[in-house]
Amino acid sequence: MQYLRRAAALTALAAAIASPAHAGSSASSASSAGSDISGSVSDSITGSSKSSSGDDKKVAAGQYRVIDVAEAPGKPGSTRLKLQGQGNEFFLDLPKAALADRALQAGSLVQVNERAYGYEFAYADTRQAFFLALDDAWQRELRSHAI
Repeated sequence: MQYLRRAAALTALAAAIASPAHAGSSASSASSAGSDISGSVSDSITGSSKSSSGDDKKVAAGQYRVIDVAEAPGKPGSTRLKLQGQGNEFFLDLPKAALADRALQAGSLVQVNERAYGYEFAYADTRQAFFLALDDAWQRELRSHAI
């Protein structure tokens, strides 16, 4: 039951932030859109330098400035953003398709929001989400399973 609630929540989130090019009625289109706009926290976030728990995957909510945009090392088709906030700096690796509608450059501002499922990354000026970093437990539960 918990899986169904989480699946429904992610489907709604994916539909809300997917670009029109990704909005489709077929299951494969929804699956593709979901993978373009989401990833696991463990695969997406590295090097958080200000975590009281020592967990380098923990990120504080707030605005972050993009310091650098580059290819994600060892992850073909992915972009690495270096983000810096109030004494906190980390890297965000995300699929290039997540930024297909609006590229980010050094100096851009990103809003990070903590959510029940992980983190939401949005353009600071419009609050339009472009990527979700899902807690690993959520990511595992939402993977496609053969029926």
